[in-house]
Amino acid sequence: MNLTLKIWRQQDATATGKIVDYRVTGIEGDMSFLEMLDVLNEQLIHKGEEPVVFDHDCREGICGMCSLQINGEPHGPDRGVTTCQLHMRKFKDGDTIYIEPFRAKAFPVVKDLMVDRSAFDRIQHAGGYVSVNTSGNTIDANAIPINKDDADDAFAAATCIGCGACVAACKNASAMLFTSAKVSQYALLPQGQVEATDRVLAMVNQMDEEGFGNCTNTGACEIECPKGISLENIARMNREYLKASAKG
Repeated sequence: MNLTLKIWRQQDATATGKIVDYRVTGIEGDMSFLEMLDVLNEQLIHKGEEPVVFDHDCREGICGMCSLQINGEPHGPDRGVTTCQLHMRKFKDGDTIYIEPFRAKAFPVVKDLMVDRSAFDRIQHAGGYVSVNTSGNTIDANAIPINKDDADDAFAAATCIGCGACVAACKNASAMLFTSAKVSQYALLPQGQVEATDRVLAMVNQMDEEGFGNCTNTGACEIECPKGISLENIARMNREYLKASAKG
């Protein structure tokens, strides 16, 4: 395939960015989207030009690093996949592809297509953990009975990889789906009940401090999420937040 790429280039968070046109040739349908960008960068380096900066790590749909806005969609036109799992057979010879970074105030551009998503880390640091007694009187977690439905829901919430597609899909750049997944992961388990009140208040407050917007109730986040995180988690987080607020 021969493709025209319109790629966002930006030197850093304070610089003015712009769309730059590139042509790539000889792209195979079995290539991943990131492999296609590798081909482009090899061509740019060969010509003595600066390669396009983009984020990636595992390239197996696990780490959540490869967050790109492709033709206006987080992770591109496929469903249930990250950018690194998107194959070029989803495109046709002669296509024009727009490639941009995720857009959100809380995700400042580092360079080109790479954004700083450390806001997610700070939300998790605020309460996305379980404190464990290590005094020598510990209890094996596997010894605590857990309802199968609760265990399944907790595991489903835990599959969130923190890629930020939910934020990019939301017109208000809301992080409600991400935050609710991390809250639900523990709210459903006995080990998470001890700190449940402090957890949800701290994480929601941190989410607001980071500058994420309010939930739009349109459901775009769930549709674009590569792991299919359910909107039910947002409802659960709202209930947890109301209960915690009532406790004072």
